[in-house]
Amino acid sequence: GDSKTRSIECDYVACGYHLIPNIELAGLLGCRIDGGFVAVDDLQQTSHSDIYCTGEPTGIGGLDASLIEGRIAGYAAAGQTETARSLFAKRDKTRRFTSALNQAFALRDDLKTLADESTIVCRCEDVQYRQLTGFDNWRSAKLQTRCGMGPCQGRVCGAAAEFLFGWTIDPPRPPILPVKLENL
Repeated sequence: GDSKTRSIECDYVACGYHLIPNIELAGLLGCRIDGGFVAVDDLQQTSHSDIYCTGEPTGIGGLDASLIEGRIAGYAAAGQTETARSLFAKRDKTRRFTSALNQAFALRDDLKTLADESTIVCRCEDVQYRQLTGFDNWRSAKLQTRCGMGPCQGRVCGAAAEFLFGWTIDPPRPPILPVKLENL
């Protein structure tokens, strides 16, 4: 394509590091995670024979993909595999859209050069890029800087840290979402 570079003066830039699927529950249940998504077979079955998964945890693809995957999983779970298989062509069509979407919005390596020392990586705990550069992994950075320990529990900054530093983000522990102590 036609690639152009231009500079635009501004005070702040916000950068999103892709959509983040909610895979925490599947991970805690021991389902295999592959490339940041819950791995499923053609019938939407996870690595556990009695657990099916559909929608954004298996790949960001939009409402239409989620709905057809849900129908496939429902039929498969009910033992109606032929009916489920009859929906594969419709699902394949939504997957072509998903693939095009992922290709169009893939993170480019040059985004790693945008952050300077004062760039806020964890907005919940106000952790700056410079505070994270001396660590070899997510766990060490988290324990020493509180990056990923705020209200979002690393849902936002985890993806940024994974992209910027190449760290593997630790799976969450129960509770999946923050809970007020009074509710426990």
